[in-house]
Amino acid sequence: MPLIKLTSKRQATFPAEVCRQLGVSPGDTLELSAIRHRAEAVWILKAAKLQRPSWLGCLSKYAKNAPEPWSRERHGEATARAMAKESGK
Repeated sequence: MPLIKLTSKRQATFPAEVCRQLGVSPGDTLELSAIRHRAEAVWILKAAKLQRPSWLGCLSKYAKNAPEPWSRERHGEATARAMAKESGK
């Protein structure tokens, strides 16, 4: 049975085999759940399924640095220029 030792800062290193079985890698988040089994506290450990932000919401950090606000007209003009450049016109 693999053992896990806590450091003074309550950090733990999981054996590689345990990480492979859990399907986790460095930086992933784990979820702990406590249950009672035969009058004893037992902890269940599993990989957390974090809800990822939508790709559109991720763009907001770039929008803050935009030189001017986005507009449909400006987007259309930029797309037309890019297509013309690709076609060699």
